[in-house]
Amino acid sequence: MHRKYAGTGAFVMLAAVALGAFGAHVLEPQIGEKAIGTFETGVHYHMIHGIGMLLAAFASGLGGDRRRLLWANRLFLLGIILFSGSLYLLAVTGWKWFGPITPLGGVSFIAGWLMFALAMLRKDN
Repeated sequence: MHRKYAGTGAFVMLAAVALGAFGAHVLEPQIGEKAIGTFETGVHYHMIHGIGMLLAAFASGLGGDRRRLLWANRLFLLGIILFSGSLYLLAVTGWKWFGPITPLGGVSFIAGWLMFALAMLRKDN
């Protein structure tokens, strides 16, 4: 399981770096300073939780509760899609209705970190 999610985490990180470069070099002149700030927030959280995915994948090889670490990875990925994805779309399109989706991604991030913590703090680890 940890190899699959480590690979997925690596692709998530690749996408974060590519989107960050795209935002800085292509989008900024097109969408303006305020919107690029929104886009950069999406990239920031995307990257942090891509690293979280890698950490959870490696932690499963260190004796962490694999079931909870699997859920941590799933929740991190869902959070990236909902949180960062909604911010990317909001910045590029200006459609305000993407805004209410963002907190759902934040809740996914929080739940992912909770699963990660519980996986590593189990007494039988």
